[in-house]
Amino acid sequence: MSCLLLAPMEGVADYVMRDVLTQAGGYDGCVSEFVRVTGSLLPARTYERETPEIRNGGYTASGTPMTIQLLGSDPEWLARNAAYAATLTPHGIDLNFGCPAKVVNRHGGGAMLLATPEVLHDIVRAVRAAVPANISVTAKMRLGVSDTSRAIDCATALAEGGAESLVVHARTRDHGYRPPAHWDWIARIADAVSIPVTANGEVWTVADWERCRAVSGCSDVMIGRGAVSDPFLAQRIRGQMDQAPSATEWPIVLGYLADYLKKLHARISAKHEHGRVKLWLSYLKRTWPQAAELHDAIRRLQDALEIERVIEQMQLRLGRPGAANG
Repeated sequence: MSCLLLAPMEGVADYVMRDVLTQAGGYDGCVSEFVRVTGSLLPARTYERETPEIRNGGYTASGTPMTIQLLGSDPEWLARNAAYAATLTPHGIDLNFGCPAKVVNRHGGGAMLLATPEVLHDIVRAVRAAVPANISVTAKMRLGVSDTSRAIDCATALAEGGAESLVVHARTRDHGYRPPAHWDWIARIADAVSIPVTANGEVWTVADWERCRAVSGCSDVMIGRGAVSDPFLAQRIRGQMDQAPSATEWPIVLGYLADYLKKLHARISAKHEHGRVKLWLSYLKRTWPQAAELHDAIRRLQDALEIERVIEQMQLRLGRPGAANG
């Protein structure tokens, strides 16, 4: 069986979401949301806030290893911060060269660095030199900024700089998250570099995973929004659950939603909790029609306790309260 990784998804897969999705099972590892590096050495409290897994030996509560992802454009400051982050028991340091967000790209970070392969090389080389040999240094890239003309150059620069492996999101920055993902380009990149390559992009179902592997030629796959839309996708791929989602699974999903909301109480401001739950439901609607019903029921609610009561009422109506723990 190939390796299945849970993708870093800024604004979506925070610590609580990583906790819930890895609890569902099937993932060999996960990557944090990016920790942004500018012109300073970040304090321990930043990592404790963004990657609380470091207090658990670098594992999620269910035992899935976590890699810390850093984002920045200055080789020296990234190296300094990576050296410190490496002391916090992560299972690796990952470098973000794929974020398409304007607020990041405006400052030359994320996917904008794909315009300058030589800078990619310098960053990875500096980070690799600063991090102990027992801590892996990996990278995640897209196919380019506006086109794929430098995709091979970028991948080669990362490999030659010292990245141990590479995740390729099969779209350019300008593609954003619009389908399709160009898995054939991942195959070209994998042929051009000597390090392992993991495929990423548009894997929503078991059939997508199979096609992605066939077209990219990569056995390892990183799953992003597909994992948020279907928390059981990794288990389906591994043959531990039915390949197709069913209504009988919805009570279990409700249990995860309730658990997610409870864990949010301890993590974020109460005024943001309702938005996070609604965001997750907007993804779940892709897999279960029942999620649309719940989303409509809480659409105007902003009090997390009221939302919790609506979820509990739905659980009771289905006769399976607390299903996530069952």
